[in-house]
Amino acid sequence: MKTFITILLLPFLITTSTIAQAGRQDKVPQVTTANGTLEGINDSGVRIFKGVPFAQPPVGELRWKAPQPAKNWQGIRKADHFGPRAMQLPVFGDMSFRSDGVSEDCLYLNVWTPAKSEDERLPVLVYFYGGGFIAGDGSELRYDGENIARQGIIAITVNYRLGIFGFMAHPALTKESPHQASGNYGLLDQQAALLWVKENIAAFGGDPRKVTIAGESAGSFSVSAQMASPLAKDLIAGAIGSSGSLLGSFAVAPLQEGEQQGEAFAETVGAKSLADLRNIPAEKLLEAAGKKKAPRFSIVVDGYFLTEKPSEVYASGKQAHVPLMAGWNSEERNYHSLFDGLEPTPENYKNAVQKLYGDQADKVLAIYPGNTKEEMIQSATDLAGDRFIGYSTWNWTDMQAKTGGNPVYRYYYEHPRPAMRAEMGDAVAGLAGGVIKGEEAKKQKAPVASGAVHSADIEYAMGNLPTNRVYNWQPEDYKVSEILQQYYVNFVKNGNPNGLGVPQWSAINREENNTPVMHINTDTQAKPDQRQKRYETLRAISNSGSK
Repeated sequence: MKTFITILLLPFLITTSTIAQAGRQDKVPQVTTANGTLEGINDSGVRIFKGVPFAQPPVGELRWKAPQPAKNWQGIRKADHFGPRAMQLPVFGDMSFRSDGVSEDCLYLNVWTPAKSEDERLPVLVYFYGGGFIAGDGSELRYDGENIARQGIIAITVNYRLGIFGFMAHPALTKESPHQASGNYGLLDQQAALLWVKENIAAFGGDPRKVTIAGESAGSFSVSAQMASPLAKDLIAGAIGSSGSLLGSFAVAPLQEGEQQGEAFAETVGAKSLADLRNIPAEKLLEAAGKKKAPRFSIVVDGYFLTEKPSEVYASGKQAHVPLMAGWNSEERNYHSLFDGLEPTPENYKNAVQKLYGDQADKVLAIYPGNTKEEMIQSATDLAGDRFIGYSTWNWTDMQAKTGGNPVYRYYYEHPRPAMRAEMGDAVAGLAGGVIKGEEAKKQKAPVASGAVHSADIEYAMGNLPTNRVYNWQPEDYKVSEILQQYYVNFVKNGNPNGLGVPQWSAINREENNTPVMHINTDTQAKPDQRQKRYETLRAISNSGSK
């Protein structure tokens, strides 16, 4: 009788066991990569793998070396929490991290995938964070990939080395390098992550041939750099840039100049050799590099990651020939930044322009006029933003349209954030997108923005407004977010932002001037390009050697 009951219950037991196993697999997803098996999380229908190593920890003898391939592991590696963020000081005072502390051991990425099997071959978005190459992290809520993943895309955020750890060049580092190059380690980290994606993303249900890279601010500069590098340009199928490129005022130095910066820094910390530098604790290096008078580190033409100035690469058509969608915000920098503490008057505005541009000032004032206070405020806002970010982004899109052999879509983001929530009190908005409170807020009290400030678009593009509890989001904010995110999704899937439910967007026509620019706001629409003349003037001034 007992045997009969067991046989009778067997189908039920098998079915129950199968369901239980399927439920466990759904809740605790596993993926086998080239280095070993990862176990992620799945609380929402999107499988998430956090803190995935894509290179060896750049510590000890690997400090200031190109990233080395990640080592294999045995058994199952938990991927249920974010890895450490790169070494950095709280320079912006407003970034919100979910990472596991700060460490030199920082080369981790995070994957959000909606794919249920390896066979789906979904398009991939790899996002590089902003923060001026001195701060930021892939764990920040505004970059969270879950909402993008729900649109049928695999989203990835990547950590990369910052500041002195990511960009210090030095003659001794160049000498020991097999490529006779130094500096640019942060950019090499990004490229290593793209190699990891190429090798492993199929296991997550992704298509290694459909990888779009994107980023905001320093992340956008990074996108322009990866497109220009012979090491990375064949690893990407498309690019999205939000506020910035290396084809403008951001200095890309010759290797020798970068090496001199490295030597000067070594002197400040009393290091007489590379061994001395590598023996200094990371925290002490970070502290020394953060001092006001410490030498600064820039991206360099190292002969390996970058073989020429990016402007020369794009001019000669040697960059990645992929579709590009890029734009900038209407108030990247406030007009007060031009006045150096002086009262913003038409007279002081003209004096400021004269100081900046010398004998070219009249040309600048002709396209950024300031004869009345109202006109001056708008022109000063435009000029401050263009010098900071706007011009370099326009120049990037213009050069890519001329020599890149693929469609380029240019936008202008002008939707301002709403007011802060009442419970935020006297907090002020920070440059990097968060808020600053307390005594620090009093020091950094800034004029009320009239447009879309730097970084204001990130949560909208990534569909992450609800994760930011600082601002009192309104229905129109969600409307703008829906449109901007749909443009991102369409572009990642098809190399084209157009699709159902969004205004038609034309690529730049190389044969005609004034191709309409997509103005993204509550009434998103394409409008004639009203800025081309001023950017051509800035280009001419830049080429003449003036500021």
